[in-house]
Amino acid sequence: MTTATATAVPAHRGNWFRRSERWLDERGKPAWIIAMVLGFVFFWPVGLALLAYMIWGKQMFNSSCARTRHARHAFKSSGNSAFDAYKAETLRRLEEEQDSFEAFLQRLREAKDKAEFDEFMDSQSRKAKSQVDSDADTIDA
Repeated sequence: MTTATATAVPAHRGNWFRRSERWLDERGKPAWIIAMVLGFVFFWPVGLALLAYMIWGKQMFNSSCARTRHARHAFKSSGNSAFDAYKAETLRRLEEEQDSFEAFLQRLREAKDKAEFDEFMDSQSRKAKSQVDSDADTIDA
């Protein structure tokens, strides 16, 4: 009777691509950009491949790199349950504050856009009124 034993790959191992991706993610967007530039400098197809991966992998256009890096450290247990509860509550509160602030910024942008649009409409109406007045003056003369 033979038994097959599965060998587990340690977390620090894996294929080189995943390890490289994880290493770059931990360092954020600047690391991805530096890797892309170095790829173009040393062998342009590598730079082009990194650029394509960054665009289609959405590495460049979202903040997943930074959030992933912070999330790994944020939810890692310290071994002290009281501290972990405090940390979880603080992180929850900070996320709520961040959401509130982002909502505030969105309202601020919308108010600014509305003010700019209202100013544009007022100037258009003044132009139209002055055009009508000047047309009326030429007809009266």
